[in-house]
Amino acid sequence: MDTSRRIFIKNSALAVAGAALLPDLLFAQEKRIERIGVQLYSVRDAMSADPIDTLKKLNQGGFRYVEHAGYENRKFYGYSVKEFKKILNDHDLQMPSGHTVMTAQHWDTAKGDFTDEWKYTIEDAAEAGQRYVISPWLDEGLRTDMEGLKRFMEQFNKCGGLCKAHGMKFGYHNHNFEFNTMVGQINLYDYILQNTDPSLVAQQLDIGNMYGTSGVPLDLIAKYPGRFELIHVKDEIKSNSPGDSDQGYESTILGQGLIPVKEILKAGRKTGGTSQFYIEHESYQGKDPVDCVKIDLQILKKWGY
Repeated sequence: MDTSRRIFIKNSALAVAGAALLPDLLFAQEKRIERIGVQLYSVRDAMSADPIDTLKKLNQGGFRYVEHAGYENRKFYGYSVKEFKKILNDHDLQMPSGHTVMTAQHWDTAKGDFTDEWKYTIEDAAEAGQRYVISPWLDEGLRTDMEGLKRFMEQFNKCGGLCKAHGMKFGYHNHNFEFNTMVGQINLYDYILQNTDPSLVAQQLDIGNMYGTSGVPLDLIAKYPGRFELIHVKDEIKSNSPGDSDQGYESTILGQGLIPVKEILKAGRKTGGTSQFYIEHESYQGKDPVDCVKIDLQILKKWGY
């Protein structure tokens, strides 16, 4: 994740005992509807300049599903929920998932309930047709505040209940800091997984963000089977501008980088519980962003997705 993504996100605002012993077939036999989509942050500049034309191009490139990263003041990319849903429908697109940062401030301690702002967020997501509301950030102040972090994990579970009441599921999307931040004897990502209810809180595993950290996607999928309902599909190369990327790496066309993407996706399908695959492309090596995600989609199709 590059610095602009970090700024964008900041401004947008118990593990099951014995699970590792469960047979792979338990998850392989579940009937899940697979969706292959694109995270619209991949084409952020184009979405900012002309959302309708960009969505049209994505549809023409073969996409049927998108994941938003542009909800603010009860609008998606500047459009009301009804307006944006119509735009999606007009271009034969659906939006099963979206990124909106939930903070500790979205819980009203005095009332013992979520703020109206967050309730509206969930209501709008449901009206837009989302099945997942994904929070892609965790405030820096909470990462080393044990009491605050514990309360926030409880808030995760409560949000899972709120989403469930609207026919959706709440989820969390990782970056790299979760693997470099220790909470006692375990890292922050393990803490999140071990202190959230799998039936209420899904995980969206970003396999690119963690590259260069201690996080290994294949190890995580083996350690926490069934927990990764969504995956952000990325490949990574060494960056020529380390200051503008995480850990000195940046995203590239699938199959041209350093990540064993095919092996990870296979494991996600088999034991990770993954049914939602969203392409996210953040660096382009001089190529057009829309072209990049179109190429990624064709590669996924060749791989059998």
